[in-house]
Amino acid sequence: MKLFRLVRLTFYAVFILAVSIGYYVYVQALSKPLQNREQTVTIPSGVGVSWLANHLEKQGIIESKYIFRAYVFMNQRELNIKAGEYTLVDIDSIPELVDKVQIGKVIQYSITLIEGKTFKEYLALLTSQKRLADELADLSNVEIMRALGSPGRHPEGQFAPQTYFFQKGDSDLDVLRMAHERQKQIVEQAWSNKLDSVQVKNPYELLIMASIIEKETGAAHERKEISGVFNNRLRIGMKLQTDPTVIYGMGDAYKGNIRRKDLRTDTEYNTYTRYGLPPTPIAMPGEAAIVAAANPAVTEALYFVGKGDGTHQFSTNLKDHNNAVIKYQLGGKPKKFSSYSGDQE
Repeated sequence: MKLFRLVRLTFYAVFILAVSIGYYVYVQALSKPLQNREQTVTIPSGVGVSWLANHLEKQGIIESKYIFRAYVFMNQRELNIKAGEYTLVDIDSIPELVDKVQIGKVIQYSITLIEGKTFKEYLALLTSQKRLADELADLSNVEIMRALGSPGRHPEGQFAPQTYFFQKGDSDLDVLRMAHERQKQIVEQAWSNKLDSVQVKNPYELLIMASIIEKETGAAHERKEISGVFNNRLRIGMKLQTDPTVIYGMGDAYKGNIRRKDLRTDTEYNTYTRYGLPPTPIAMPGEAAIVAAANPAVTEALYFVGKGDGTHQFSTNLKDHNNAVIKYQLGGKPKKFSSYSGDQE
């Protein structure tokens, strides 16, 4: 009987010692820093704890997949693993790693869409991004707009210029979708807050006007005044006569210099030969240009000319405008040019 009790006590002692040693080993393993933290960990969708534990062990990030699984079992029970690409440089232990994949704190990349660029330029930028899945290359403009829920809409002007964040697995079409939704929100808000004096008839015309303002503006503080000039011209039935629309209509024929011949060659975008707005935007306007289109300055100016420093000289009549052209663009020496020769209305 004494021998049985002794054996039993010995068994309990060995068991407790084994459990204690095992727990000690477990705690020590948990407190050990992760290895090879300079690596990134890519987790596909739908995987479980066993897959992740095996993957981390194979990459040499953790020493034992069993310790990892034991920690998850004792602390999380069920781990909702978020797919994506993870960096480990900002964490140092298994508990931190588990928290990170549970939250889904994946690596975020960014891409900046710049004001004044065209849809063609946006496509070139997006399709060149190696971290974005390629969905745009085989799509026409018509198919792209259909995929974005705007069938029949011309893509120019439809995407808000700003910085967008994405993660591995996102596509170039996903970024366009974010930009498209953002631009719709901006235009809707600007239209709802527009001045009663605005001459454009609907939100799409507002976007067209904003794109012209974007291309004409070198100085942010002049946006509303330039908007005021174009608004005045629309109000009195005067041609807009703005070079950026002509350039857009020239397409690939534009080689960096606009000539008198180009101003006189009729296209649907030539605002020197046609009245009113062009049929579509001519670039991607930023929010500030859209707001300016909806809130033109109250001004009597009908003309403006660049001073060469990014700002403009505004004039209320053709005589003053001609003098401004001579001063700022012709070096003070009169010679034949569009408005000076009477071509400007």
